Amino acid sequence: MTSKAGPPKRQRLIGAWLLISGLSLFGGAFLALWLQSRLAPLGLERIALWGGCLAAASLVFVLGLILERQLFAPLRHLQVQVARMVANPDARDDYRPEGWLSGLGPDLIRLREHWRQDRSQLAGAHAEGARGAARIRQELEALLQVLETPVLLCDRHRRLLLFNHAAEALFADHPGLGLGKRLDGLFNLASLSEAIDRLPADGAPRELLIPLDDRWLHGNLRRVPNSDHETLITLTDSTAAWHCEMGTRARLTECLTTVRRHGASLSSAAEALSQLRPACEASDSTTEPDPALSKRLGDIIDEESQALGKEVDCLGEALEALQRQGERLAPLWSNDLWQALNDHLTSTPLVLTPIGMPAWFKADAPALLVMLEALATRLGDLTGVYHLDAEVCLGNKRVYLDLIWLGKPLSQQQLSSWKSLRLQALPLSPSIENLLNQHASDIWSLQDNDGRHARLRLPLPAVDRVGAPLTRLPPRPEFHDFGIADLPPPDAELAACPLAKLEIVAFDTETTGLALRQGDQVISIGACRIVNGRLLADDTFDVRVDPGRPIPPASTAIHGLTDADVRGTPPLSQALPRFRDYLGDAVILAHNAAFDLLALQPPGAGITLDMPVLDTLLLSRALDPSIDGHDLDSLASRYALSFAEGARHTALGDARVTAELWLAMRTRLEARGIHTLTDALALQSSALDREDASAC
Repeated sequence: MTSKAGPPKRQRLIGAWLLISGLSLFGGAFLALWLQSRLAPLGLERIALWGGCLAAASLVFVLGLILERQLFAPLRHLQVQVARMVANPDARDDYRPEGWLSGLGPDLIRLREHWRQDRSQLAGAHAEGARGAARIRQELEALLQVLETPVLLCDRHRRLLLFNHAAEALFADHPGLGLGKRLDGLFNLASLSEAIDRLPADGAPRELLIPLDDRWLHGNLRRVPNSDHETLITLTDSTAAWHCEMGTRARLTECLTTVRRHGASLSSAAEALSQLRPACEASDSTTEPDPALSKRLGDIIDEESQALGKEVDCLGEALEALQRQGERLAPLWSNDLWQALNDHLTSTPLVLTPIGMPAWFKADAPALLVMLEALATRLGDLTGVYHLDAEVCLGNKRVYLDLIWLGKPLSQQQLSSWKSLRLQALPLSPSIENLLNQHASDIWSLQDNDGRHARLRLPLPAVDRVGAPLTRLPPRPEFHDFGIADLPPPDAELAACPLAKLEIVAFDTETTGLALRQGDQVISIGACRIVNGRLLADDTFDVRVDPGRPIPPASTAIHGLTDADVRGTPPLSQALPRFRDYLGDAVILAHNAAFDLLALQPPGAGITLDMPVLDTLLLSRALDPSIDGHDLDSLASRYALSFAEGARHTALGDARVTAELWLAMRTRLEARGIHTLTDALALQSSALDREDASAC
């Protein structure tokens, strides 16, 4: 319900003036009548009596008229004129200063003139700046048009701010390219997001291989210095560059073979010439070669052949080193490779299943992809097994890429024949052995310890880097429709309890997903207890729950729990009463409490958690309404809290962090005059945004 607006200030002033004038007139008339009845004046005395009694009312009325004409009306007119000048200094001058403000006329005229001059200068500066910006923009556009390297510029939220014609040609007809669109629409690659997050602020570049359809792009990533975390990405089609480089290398290899052959022939000729004299001496011919010429030719041929042999050996070593250590070997995340390989195998009956822990390694992605496709295809045809496992194993300084099948290992003779295969999909059809030499690698086959499986192993250079690419996990949706503010108030004794004396249970849940109203269920409940302002280390509640439905892989990637982890655990109907017993009479605490309470109380749960609820999300929003970022990670960073290794996105781990966050926030609450539970509940209720009730 909206309140009725009060009258304008001028009306209130006129009303007060008339009221005072009326009261003065009524009081004067009453006084005159009373005095007249007592004194009974006649003639001039009576007129003087009435005039004196009514003088105050007349004075109030006249003063009001004077103030209205000489002050209040000019002030209103001045306000209108100043408002017009603020909007436009060239506005018409309908209200010149008058009455008691008429002396402001010259000053107002000077103010208007100075204002016009300042606006003119500012407009000139804007025009000059606009011309300069337009010139710079034209130069930049011209530079981007002629630049053959695809360029992308994105902001801190991965939205595209700029791309050039080369990028437009590279991503021709790609729906993900467009200003304002996110990089996720172009590249579905976790390692790219991690690389952007880890870019140094000084603009130092980082390199990454990025799959795009049937190509691999070589990305050079830089943070734009002194910007709002903007990132510049330049791209090179590594597949095309590889074609060019492999063509050059193949030609060098052929030349090397020819030079070696001619060198061998030259060495043989030199050896034959050196044996010419003994042959002539042994024959009956009377013709003898010129000894000086024979010696001279022999020395020259021998010297040149030795020098040529050394140079050829050096050339061969340099070429082999180039093939092994070329710039084409770049860091690659194994899951990206397996995904690209599966995409290439869609036209075949082969199915590749990545297993084990993924890892980083160095490789020439386009060449490796074609080679693995050829090996996997021939492996399936040879063994008749079309369901292969792909695993990455870590060695000392190498990473082993294994293709695993149910059967016996391959013979070395079979592998040798595969090495000689030419890959027609690559320029100049290099052999598998050529590509193995490029990676300083080899292939072999071995039997697993179980005696049932065999694997084809390919060692590759390792990268000094561990761990999966980090993805920025979205915060859980904020449920504001649960009605925390509408929960029953605590009893009087608990309501007046100081915050430091409260018994609090901080809790958190992990679920199969975020769509609780669409059937996602609890899979883990974790809680810890705060007593007398101290977090108890050993008083915890940590129970896994059978959700009665499969856990999606996307959720497992967040909390790490699989179907096997919750198999045989009690359902929520059995776990919830145990959790209610653990709560006892404590106040419950959670971050984004509505989500966890909704998760624990689905329809038909039978257990009601009706105790007071403190929510660190709402309290943070109430304490810092002008600051963005009230998710648990942001608040942990803001209050300098740390997670134990592997504790984040576990129910008990997040409950502990929430408890530590409450202890850190309590000091600020007390400094704001929030000393009791009632005060804290009132404060968090003020941050409850009911307009967000449709969030979920």
